[in-house]
Amino acid sequence: MNTERQVRLFRNGRNQALRIPRDLELPGRAATLRKEGSRLIVEPLVGPSLLDVLAKLKPLDEEFPRISRPPAEPVEF
Repeated sequence: MNTERQVRLFRNGRNQALRIPRDLELPGRAATLRKEGSRLIVEPLVGPSLLDVLAKLKPLDEEFPRISRPPAEPVEF
């Protein structure tokens, strides 16, 4: 896949903008833009992982009731 192509810049109000071709679209609805020398680098914002979210949850203080597990019934295949 060719990941380089020439694009046109245009004005959107007081901002300069460019249209990103469909095959180069970034995931999500937000991105980070930074300038390194004469290059502009656009990176998608990555949300926290599920493990990060779970690590921030407070432990529950309540006890859950025991659930009895009856033995499994035989199954014929």
